[in-house]
Amino acid sequence: MGGLIFAAPASGSGKTTVTLGFLRAVTRNGAAIRSAKSGPDYIDPRFHAAASGRDCVNLDAWAMTPDRLRSLAHGQRDETLLIEGAMGLFDGAPPNGKGATADLARILGLPVVLIIDCGRMAGSVAAIARGFMTHADDVTVAGVILNNVGSARHEAMLRNALTGVTIFGAVPRDKALAQPSRHLGLQQAEERADLDSFLETAADIMDRHLDIAALLRLADQFPVPNGQRQPLAPPGQRIAVASDRAFGFSYPHMLSDWQQAGAELRLFSPLADAPVPDADFIYLPGGYPELHAARLAQSQRFLSSLRAAAQTTPVYGECGGYMVLGDGLIDADGTRHQMAGLLRLETSFAQRRLHLGYRHLSPLRGPFDTRFAGHEFHYATTLKAEGTPLFSAQDAEGTPLPEMGLVEGYVTGSFAHVIDAIPN
Repeated sequence: MGGLIFAAPASGSGKTTVTLGFLRAVTRNGAAIRSAKSGPDYIDPRFHAAASGRDCVNLDAWAMTPDRLRSLAHGQRDETLLIEGAMGLFDGAPPNGKGATADLARILGLPVVLIIDCGRMAGSVAAIARGFMTHADDVTVAGVILNNVGSARHEAMLRNALTGVTIFGAVPRDKALAQPSRHLGLQQAEERADLDSFLETAADIMDRHLDIAALLRLADQFPVPNGQRQPLAPPGQRIAVASDRAFGFSYPHMLSDWQQAGAELRLFSPLADAPVPDADFIYLPGGYPELHAARLAQSQRFLSSLRAAAQTTPVYGECGGYMVLGDGLIDADGTRHQMAGLLRLETSFAQRRLHLGYRHLSPLRGPFDTRFAGHEFHYATTLKAEGTPLFSAQDAEGTPLPEMGLVEGYVTGSFAHVIDAIPN
């Protein structure tokens, strides 16, 4: 199994669109390909899975050990791994950039293909390409894909400037590749009725303008190493997992770890007003409950069964799930919706405020007995959070943060998304 990485000089260069078109093109041509996403992103992997028909795993070089990354990256024989980077190739967490896509290239020994948005440049593309190719001796930038090319004349100018640089294709500027404004913001893959049509169009364009055979040959030259698996222990034997458009942010590697350890996952949909299945642990992942708050507030079978189960069964909510466990949630229009009332928590989206960053999490109490690496990303404002905290926390630089989350009886939750355990 070989692999390669699609990265870019900066966010907004079009690497997700190129990745999706490439995945669909390779898949429909009959080759075996799987994908991964660098970092803690929980939206892009759903689009990857729709493009390839295979689960997409997160590879987080900040939160995971090298062995863990290798074990998750390694796949089946004769199967290509494509990793989509995040932000710019060398952009990571403070203070030293740990977790950058370049770290994955180093740890996995895989080559990078740099996707450059050429829409507003010509000869300057050479300085960018050669600068990235020579910036780090231990990161192999094998070539470039020119994106957002305006015309045949524009492409000729770019190619002329890049003498000696391997060019794997030139993707033209095309309105058919434009993404809705909510893409990679709020919209999830399953919310796009036109997604398959878009993926087919993107694949047609990549088939015409990328040298797909050359990219696959490049990947074949770099075997994906294997590592010792370090799975997360399941919190119960039978785990009820909320799973729908309001609760879509569960990491595939976490659910897979639990299953491989013998746990049974019992998926249910709060939006469908399904009652909580019989279980010995209940998990409400993150998602977008604020977009479905009215419907959740009316889901009385779900809410009443959750309240009843919480009297004897551990319940854990992350980010969106945490908010649903609270007393009330105020949506962007200022309307308050009654939630489960299991935690003394009030949250609001009427005044949005970004909370973003990696977190070191140490449980103070509750169902967990190990330290975690996690990530926080939400726009909710906390109006009230009364009770006993769940985690002590530090940011990526080790700076202490206020204690996070709440514990009330068997019910726990916080705004942090757990990514992996921190080795002792």
